[in-house]
Amino acid sequence: MSEPRRLEVLRAIVEDYVHSREPVGSKALVERHHLGVSSATIRNDMAALEEEGLITAPHTSAGRIPTDKGYRLFVDRISDVKPLSAPERRAISSLLEGADDLDDVMDRTVRLLSQLTNQVAVVQYPHLGNAKIRHIEFVLLAPAQVLVVLISTTGRVEQRVITVPEPVTEPDLSDLRQHFLSSLAGTPLSSITGHVAEALATVPAARRRVADALGHSLELLAGINREDRMVMAGTANLARSTVDFPLTIGPVLEALEEQVVMLRLLSEMEQDARGVAVRIGRENPYGGLSEASVVATGYGPDASAKVGILGPTRMDYPNTMAAVRAVARYLSRILNN
Repeated sequence: MSEPRRLEVLRAIVEDYVHSREPVGSKALVERHHLGVSSATIRNDMAALEEEGLITAPHTSAGRIPTDKGYRLFVDRISDVKPLSAPERRAISSLLEGADDLDDVMDRTVRLLSQLTNQVAVVQYPHLGNAKIRHIEFVLLAPAQVLVVLISTTGRVEQRVITVPEPVTEPDLSDLRQHFLSSLAGTPLSSITGHVAEALATVPAARRRVADALGHSLELLAGINREDRMVMAGTANLARSTVDFPLTIGPVLEALEEQVVMLRLLSEMEQDARGVAVRIGRENPYGGLSEASVVATGYGPDASAKVGILGPTRMDYPNTMAAVRAVARYLSRILNN
């Protein structure tokens, strides 16, 4: 059997099955893909592919569908991830660049990626351990009530209202804000405590009690949500794909809901030379995802957090890989700015 034709037959089976959800027969391949050989030759090729474990016959059907191994060979043979169309790129740019803060960016990212792929989209929050303090703001709400705002280099905004131990004036509060900002700007969130202590050591005694309360509040804000977490969208797409999960869709939904499994999986996935990572079916080490595929890539300055999609193994891998990579690049650009 011709090796190039074998791969071409596999490619055609994957594409037809992804499009139709129906097992693919030799006659349909000859009619749709102009392979230049007879149905009998294609049947021989399909028999060889089945013997290699790349395709299989579901139940008593005369057609064939790809196996996890077949999908893997197909994905590995995708020589390059094609770019999205100009309208798709404009849509990504306009939607993401209109976000107000990091939470809004994350929410828009998963909604957009879910719409582009018709799958479940997930994104890890940037690791706050790598984030630094970008800006601090103190807003006087009442003589002894202050809104404390902390903005990190990841774009995340944390705020809280505190009651200070004694009344403070606008000028004094402005001076304290400038004092903390000059001491803490550029400081990693993970090491804020020591820098706050250094800043407090040089605060005049008359302002020390108020400064202590403000400094403690900044430490608390820096510690919010340091643990890994993710946001997702598009779980309704899974509900419309129940036929792709012949055993049960329950374990997939549980993995998404608990988040720990997905976060661990995303952290373990390593990108290939094309800048994406793909786990197919039983390649996933978590049994609940044995009928699902995950396509992900890193984003941000160090690409340590991931954005990606989860769906059935019967997915449009080329377009999904392109969408995930494009969204990650726009997301990185926005966060870097």
